[in-house]
Amino acid sequence: MFNNLTEFSSFETRAITPENPTGEKGKAAMTASNLGKSRKGRASITLPQNEEVTIAEIKGAGVIKHLWFTIRDHTEMGSFIMRNTILRIYWDNETVPAVNCPLGDFFCNGFGERYNVNSCPIVVAPSGGMNSYFEMPFKKAAKITITNLFKQDIRSFFYTINYELHEETDVKNKLYFHAYWNRERETKIKQDYSLLPQINDYGYYIGTFIALTALERYWWGEGEFKFYLDNDQEFPTVTSTGMEDYFGGAWAFHQNNQDGTTSMATFCTPYLGFPYHSNIDHSREHFSTGKPNSPHAFGNDGLPQNALYRWHLVDPIEFKQNIHVTLQQIGNDDIGLFERSDDLSSVAYWYGSKAAGIKTDLPTLTSLRPR
Repeated sequence: MFNNLTEFSSFETRAITPENPTGEKGKAAMTASNLGKSRKGRASITLPQNEEVTIAEIKGAGVIKHLWFTIRDHTEMGSFIMRNTILRIYWDNETVPAVNCPLGDFFCNGFGERYNVNSCPIVVAPSGGMNSYFEMPFKKAAKITITNLFKQDIRSFFYTINYELHEETDVKNKLYFHAYWNRERETKIKQDYSLLPQINDYGYYIGTFIALTALERYWWGEGEFKFYLDNDQEFPTVTSTGMEDYFGGAWAFHQNNQDGTTSMATFCTPYLGFPYHSNIDHSREHFSTGKPNSPHAFGNDGLPQNALYRWHLVDPIEFKQNIHVTLQQIGNDDIGLFERSDDLSSVAYWYGSKAAGIKTDLPTLTSLRPR
C-alpha cells in the first residue's frame, strides 16, 4: 500500500468539493461566508428531487483515490434517504454507468440505516461520514452523479472527491472499477439469487455486500456463494461452505452472553465483517412529522436485518472470459436444513476491461423501500 511513496512518480493531485466543483488548480476555498472572504462559503449542495446531479466531471486520464460523502438520513417526509439516493459513476464518456447503486448500500450501509463500518476500502465513520478507498482509474474522462429519488429536495449533501491526473500511458492497461446493486424482495424457493448476472469480460471480482432481511424464522445463513468462471455450466468453480463462512465467521456468529442466552456478534475487520444486525426499527428515532400523534404509536418492532461485507483484495477471483455470481437461500432450524425465502439485496464489486457497466432500469421508490 505504501511502497509507492518511496519512489517519486509524477502526477497532479486534485480534489473536487462544493467550493471547487471543477477541481481546478489554485481555485479551492474561495467562496465567502458571513465570516468573510474565503471562509467556508459553500460546504454543501442541495439535491433537487428526481434530478441526476453531476458532482464531478473530469477530463483526461487519472485515478480517483478517495470518495467522502455525507447526507441526512431522514427528514420530516420520511426515512431511507440513503436508499433513495443513487450513486452513478461513468467512465470514458460511456452512457451506461459502471457504478449504479443506492448511496448507502455502496458504502455497506444497507436498509437506509446508518451504522459504522471499519474496513480497508470502505469506512463509515461517526456520524455518517462515508469513505471509499477503491482505486478507480479512467483513460479519457470520469463523471460522478447523485440522483435524488426521495420525496423532496435534500439539503446539505457534502462531498469530497480526491483524484490524480496522469498521462494516458500511465493508465492504458488499467481495469475499470464497477459496482452493481440488485434486490429481490422475496427470493424464490430453490432458485439461487443472482448477485452478478453473467458479464463477458476479463478482470477480477473484488467484493460483496449483502443486506438480508429475514422473512422466515431460524438461521438464515446456510446458503453457498457460487462463482461461475469462464463458461462454467451446471456447477461453479469456486464456492463457499455457507454464508457466515464466506464472510469469515462460523457457527452463525454466535456469542454466549453472561445471562446464559446466545446472540449474534457483529464485527468489522479490514477484509470482512458483519457490521449490523437488528430487529428494532430505528427509522423513527429522533423523527418528527409535526403531527400530534407519537411516531412510535405503532411500535418499533422490525424484521431481523443483517449486513455483511467481504473484500477479495488479497484473494481476488480472476475471470478471463466471463463471470456469474449467485447465492443459495438455505436455512437451518437446529433440526436440519430447509429452503427459505428472504428479502435480499446486494452489491457486487469488480474490475473489468470494459468502461460500461450493466444496463438496468431506474429503480422506483417501491423497489428501493426497505422492509
